[in-house]
Amino acid sequence: MLRPAFGLAASAFALSLAMPANAQTPTDPDETAQGDVSVTIYSDGRALVQDVRQIDIPRGRSTIEFPDVSARIQAQTLSFNAAGAGIIEQNFDYDILTPAKLMEKHVGKQVTLVRTNPATGAVTRENATVLSVAGGVVVRIGDRIEVLKDDGLPVRVVFDRVPSNLRARPTLSVTVDSAQGGRRPASIRYLTPGLNWGADYVALYDENGGLIDMQGWVTLQNNTGTTFHNADTLLVAGGAGSGVGSYGNAQVDPGTETADREQLGDFYLYPLPGRTTIAQAQTKQVSFLDVQGVPARKIYARGVGWLTSDRRPMNVTSQLAFSTSRTAGLGDALPQGTVRFYQRDAQGNPQFVGEDNIGHTPMGSMLTLDLGEAFDVTVQAAVISRDKISRGEFERSARYRVIKDGEVSTIEVEREIDYYRTTMRYTFTNAKPVPTDVQLTQAGLDRGWWSRDFRVVSEDVAGEQLDLDRRRYTVTVPANGKRVVEVTYETKY
Repeated sequence: MLRPAFGLAASAFALSLAMPANAQTPTDPDETAQGDVSVTIYSDGRALVQDVRQIDIPRGRSTIEFPDVSARIQAQTLSFNAAGAGIIEQNFDYDILTPAKLMEKHVGKQVTLVRTNPATGAVTRENATVLSVAGGVVVRIGDRIEVLKDDGLPVRVVFDRVPSNLRARPTLSVTVDSAQGGRRPASIRYLTPGLNWGADYVALYDENGGLIDMQGWVTLQNNTGTTFHNADTLLVAGGAGSGVGSYGNAQVDPGTETADREQLGDFYLYPLPGRTTIAQAQTKQVSFLDVQGVPARKIYARGVGWLTSDRRPMNVTSQLAFSTSRTAGLGDALPQGTVRFYQRDAQGNPQFVGEDNIGHTPMGSMLTLDLGEAFDVTVQAAVISRDKISRGEFERSARYRVIKDGEVSTIEVEREIDYYRTTMRYTFTNAKPVPTDVQLTQAGLDRGWWSRDFRVVSEDVAGEQLDLDRRRYTVTVPANGKRVVEVTYETKY
């Protein structure tokens, strides 16, 4: 396949570009025309950029250029302010100077091809007219048509100028009418996509002490095409128009405590300490949470669907439960993110043991996060009997009723209803050298409005009804042992 030479070889060309007198494009690529920059980054990938620059604005009508704005600026969101000056027109030049763009702008124009003979070192120059850049560079040299190929031969394309609509940096130009002349602050404010942030948490779990140490990190990513220098950076957890994100497998009992943080409407603000430079195509991490000795407990859990018969023993899920409360937890509102857990091995080295996602979590919440499957603890569920019973048998079991609608209705024609007695057997195994508690949740008990009158006829371990659909059993499995638990339900389904 033929590929355009400017992708690799066209690296040298001559430039001549006249800049307006009040243009602020710096000559040093490490410098910036930005002024006092503030960046507010929302959870939905948008950011509000505020930039205050000291500019000489003449009296009357003039055009002011603002280089080094976001290459993805939403120009319609621009707000301009300078004392005594009113905006008339604005333009955003987003065609950035690249070899590909430079070649594209020279279609129909002449360039100079410089070739070096690798054997002799002789240099030849030829004038060429660019005919097309669609899928490759096609040029006319005298009477012949040639496709520039990336064949490893040293070829340079030399241009005599840079087109006026190509910019070395993203540039916003504003035409203003000023009642006075002189140097003064001029501020622009705009929204841009391409700035993202998320929270990442690193937790070190001490199983013997039942404690975790947790660090929270803000991860910033800049894909706006522009570096924001020495910016005062503020993060908004939630963000205008954004959702709360995925909770992964986390179980959350929401808290009711107000965190000691500034709020913006219904969202919490997380300012970064000090100013920071957010470089283009950079991922930056900044610490915002560092708490030691938070009480935590390990839980082994398994959920079972209605009429589930496992073909083999299933490993239970290992979980960690802890609080975000002020007095017995992390003491902060947590932005959505990923929590990664580590635990020390026998040599004292932290080893990764699992991760889970959380959504925006208010302070005072109780979190139960999944670590992964437990190696040594299993549960096998089985339906050991399921028999149809008469209505009379069903009614006689009313003294065992757990849930009943309590709704009164008039039935003119009574339809025939099937009733069932189902016995579930749960077989627990534990290869650990200590007894282990397993929380087993039987789900699927709620089959709709017509079936919410079900009974638990017998259960080897007392259960706790979590809601209409789920009943939980906490079963202690002996060390290096097995335990079998049976529960009998009577239902309309």
